[in-house]
Amino acid sequence: MTLRSIMPTSKAMKTNPRIAAPNDAAAETGPLETPGKRLTPQAREKQIVIKAIQHFATHGFSGSTRELARQLGVTQPLLYRYFPNKEALIDRVYDEVYQWDSRWEELIKDRSIELKPRLVSFYTSYASVILRREWIRIFIFAGLTREGINNKYLAKLRERVFLPVIDEIRHSHGLPPANDAANRETDLELIWSLHASIFYIGVRKWIYDLPITDDIDGLIERLIDSFLYGSPHALQDTSGGS
Repeated sequence: MTLRSIMPTSKAMKTNPRIAAPNDAAAETGPLETPGKRLTPQAREKQIVIKAIQHFATHGFSGSTRELARQLGVTQPLLYRYFPNKEALIDRVYDEVYQWDSRWEELIKDRSIELKPRLVSFYTSYASVILRREWIRIFIFAGLTREGINNKYLAKLRERVFLPVIDEIRHSHGLPPANDAANRETDLELIWSLHASIFYIGVRKWIYDLPITDDIDGLIERLIDSFLYGSPHALQDTSGGS
């Protein structure tokens, strides 16, 4: 595996046509069908999902299915034809937005590549996915109003990213594993600090509507530099080292 093979640049934040300003609801307007052109059931379902993603990213998950159908530009019976209830539509939206690239896991563990380029490559690729309006805003709304819906994703993040990254850092610096479960959790807090700093770039832009740097890739590299500089010293404390 090469770094380039997995690393779509996070500059996609700036160029992806699906990313609109936080208060721009223009993408939600317009009919689900082009006049004179009848959609296949698969295409209509896909359009409903895309409209629902835009709607939930803007308004959250409140409102009845009748109101949701009206705002999506479809009738309530048509909505029910594809999704038997609102929960089914939300589940479909969540699956569509929170897709996972298994190559991330391979990259993190690929010791033929030095640790820093691995982490820079992974987080640059990961940022190109999560630092989108829909991803950030739906994740925040879900955490506030849909109890448990984010837990599956966060558990995947812990097992497939956080724990492997800790293992790779320890291996890179010749450190043994944390000596008990409590210290393992302390290790995980270190990874949370790095991960949260990258996630918060999206919060600043898509929740607070604050300006962010144009050089997301450079910022990620600096954050990882800072993290790797201090982490060996902190990890020694959870390894019984001096």
